[in-house]
Amino acid sequence: MSYHTDYLYWKFIHSMIVDGYRIMHLAEDQQEVWLENIVHKQFPLIRVKRKDIDWSNWLRSDMKQTILQADKIRKMYFRNKFQVLNIYFTSLPPVDSYEPYVNRPVQIENVKTKMYSILFDESHLQDSVQFVTKIIGQNPFGQIKEDYSDYEVGALKSLISQETIAAEKREKQLFNRTKPFFTYFLLVAITFVFILLEMNGGSTNPYVLLYFGAKYNPAILDGEWWRFFTPMFLHIGFLHLFMNGLSLYYLGTAVESIFGRLRFLIIYLFSGFFGTLASFIFSSHLSAGASGAIFGLFGALLYFGIEHKHTFFRTIGPNILALIGVNVVIGFAVPSIDISGHMGGMIGGFLAAGILGLPDTKKRYRMYYLLLTVVITAIALYYGYQFPNI
Repeated sequence: MSYHTDYLYWKFIHSMIVDGYRIMHLAEDQQEVWLENIVHKQFPLIRVKRKDIDWSNWLRSDMKQTILQADKIRKMYFRNKFQVLNIYFTSLPPVDSYEPYVNRPVQIENVKTKMYSILFDESHLQDSVQFVTKIIGQNPFGQIKEDYSDYEVGALKSLISQETIAAEKREKQLFNRTKPFFTYFLLVAITFVFILLEMNGGSTNPYVLLYFGAKYNPAILDGEWWRFFTPMFLHIGFLHLFMNGLSLYYLGTAVESIFGRLRFLIIYLFSGFFGTLASFIFSSHLSAGASGAIFGLFGALLYFGIEHKHTFFRTIGPNILALIGVNVVIGFAVPSIDISGHMGGMIGGFLAAGILGLPDTKKRYRMYYLLLTVVITAIALYYGYQFPNI
């Protein structure tokens, strides 16, 4: 019994995994595999099918179901356009005419996903290898022998399994570097300060807020520089505290688990400072709240997305981008929200994350982030003090 086609089927899958793809679905009989690499420009999705195809009717029907399934995945990733590579590994081609359906792009009406189907025909091995190589830009098979044993196929499947498990383990470690501590500490801190405000006249009383360190431009201009930091610990009313506390809990635990405790604390505090600085420049109103620091956590996650694009867009990325979009729209729509503080905080969080970097990663571009941060901060402070918004 020959295992030649089976080996090439698994060899292709293994080559794609080495190239950065990840198995997102493996059929129970292992004769169908879906691979994804959401940052791949040409084919973010590859579907591989092992079947000895007898008739072209089955091929046509399967192609339609495949492109519809791929379009569902496109919608899941919020992509406007999507192109999927669909490869059939077969020992012999269908007995009837199949050429109009394969080796060319296919698209269904009212479906935004485009599919390129290839029939890898073992009876025309060299032509099939050359065509696949042309489409994906590399030869995924290497040196091909005349035949392969069941043992070799099993060894290749075992290797794929080991590499997949190792990749999943590395990915989990990205999100679980440490257990959160400072997130809970900050939640306790802002709750304690809120109680102090309520005990001393109320958290909605502007005089109480001013006394405890809310952002007030004339006071900052008079030398009370600490007001760049203290507002992130103050909240105006219970609803303000509750919403920011809830956001801090979910975003804070995620960012602290990814970046580590000390990096998280620095990112949070610097984001709060940068948010207040932006508010100092663009808003003359008395303000307080941890929103700038919390938006800085969004900025830190965006930096994570740059460093780990594939993991980001496949896991938390779409939700994070959607949350940022919704919050920005609300910020511009509701006049009472200090949108400049929010945007400043997000920029600050991104810059701070760039300076600190992720744990156990190369120190790429950190000096550039540091230089950019120093320049922006210096210009912002100069502008805020020389052209005060009061």
